[in-house]
Amino acid sequence: MSEWNWDSNWPAPAKLNLFLHVVGRRADGYHLLQTVFRFIARADTLRFEPRHDGQIVLATPIPGVPADSDLTVRAARLLQQTTACRQGATIHLDKQLPMGGGLGGGSSDAATVLLALNYLWQTGLGRPELEKLGLSLGADVPVFVHGRNTFAEGVGEAFTDVDLPPETYLILHPAVHVPTAAIFGAPELKRDTPPLRPADWQPGQGHNDLEVVACAKFPVVAEHLAWLKAHAPQAMMTGSGACVFAGFARRSTAEDLLARLPVGMKGWVADGLPEHPLAKIR
Repeated sequence: MSEWNWDSNWPAPAKLNLFLHVVGRRADGYHLLQTVFRFIARADTLRFEPRHDGQIVLATPIPGVPADSDLTVRAARLLQQTTACRQGATIHLDKQLPMGGGLGGGSSDAATVLLALNYLWQTGLGRPELEKLGLSLGADVPVFVHGRNTFAEGVGEAFTDVDLPPETYLILHPAVHVPTAAIFGAPELKRDTPPLRPADWQPGQGHNDLEVVACAKFPVVAEHLAWLKAHAPQAMMTGSGACVFAGFARRSTAEDLLARLPVGMKGWVADGLPEHPLAKIR
């Protein structure tokens, strides 16, 4: 993979949950999930500069997020500590994915930091080891390290890879930040959907158990979803919200629908990816 170096721009793509079922809850409070993750061609971009003082510096901090709490900084420091690496890095993050949108932007950024610095620092961890590190940062981080469209189970760390048909997605972004904890902590959340066998799942099957709760707590999400469902009955919310989406076999269909968005609604069109852009890096 000689094309990747310190001057490279490293992508951190968004994901969609093609369905999301809550099938139980562990004694420690973690929810047991089933979902299919699909990567899409919409991404944050990271760039790294080497440092010889061992420091991790985020050159582009997100307003309101202390550096020590930022997932990119935490991921880099965790890799340093795990491998006893004395090298440092300045991280430049071009943030394109909305926070609180259910697209996994922060988790994807953290995974790209792990993959990129493991490669650039030559710390030598394999992908399964990086997945375990990622899980300690957040439940969605491992799938971005894993790098394949996949049926995920447990708390999001057990994978059965799936081949997905080409599809283009129209994603709508309601202007609201949906806190994941507020959705998973709701007493009314359905937590007993019967589990599926990964081999039995087919594209188009399933729903999002978090959708009802998010729509009730955030009416603007319900408004966007209702509009999209009126034109595309397969429409669904991704993750814990706020973004909603629908997939189409033809890109032109998605683009035509985007052009018909009511005033005040925002969205974009993105193709589904066959795999993460960094899926083959070692």
